Amino acid sequence: MQRREIITTGEYYHIFNRGVDKKIIFKQKGDYSRFLMSLIYFNTEAPIQMRSEEKVLPKDKERLVDVVAFCPDPNHFHLILKENKENGIATFMKKIGTGHAMYFNKKYNRSGFLFQGRFKSVHINSNDQLLYASAYVNCNSQIHGIEEAEKYPWCSFPEYLGRKGIGCQKDEILQQFKAAEEYKAFCMEKVVGMKAKKEQVSLRLEELS
Repeated sequence: MQRREIITTGEYYHIFNRGVDKKIIFKQKGDYSRFLMSLIYFNTEAPIQMRSEEKVLPKDKERLVDVVAFCPDPNHFHLILKENKENGIATFMKKIGTGHAMYFNKKYNRSGFLFQGRFKSVHINSNDQLLYASAYVNCNSQIHGIEEAEKYPWCSFPEYLGRKGIGCQKDEILQQFKAAEEYKAFCMEKVVGMKAKKEQVSLRLEELS
């Protein structure tokens, strides 16, 4: 059995999960929109009902995690999170996973597990890895050929380029670049290599099948 990543307060992690049997977990615009809202309102230890009209934004000191980058795709999602409190990521992801599964099952009249097990986590242990992971997550829709990251409304990349978003904690990334356009150029350069690597893996899998 694979050991779980030990998550430490103050550290950054690449978090991801997908639908059970690679099934779709976002079907309509409303599904994506609700997931993004859950990244805001579930980021606290306080109980939150997404159906309630009285949603209160968590204060900075109350945030379980910093949401650095995100990208939900049709059958999976990627996040970069920084743990602010002990067990913050685990608590946050439990609320995200349970909340989306309950919402999705009720909306589409289904039952059973929605996600393929517990979320996966990879510790980001250097600044170079953080920058690379940010490009990978921000541009994930483009890497998978879904839509150009700059035009994909459900990822954090447009927010990094100065457009309105959910207010993710992106300063640690952007302060290392002179301007948003420089960060965009960095990401686009990385995307070329990421897509090539993905295609090579696909070819190897086809050869083995």
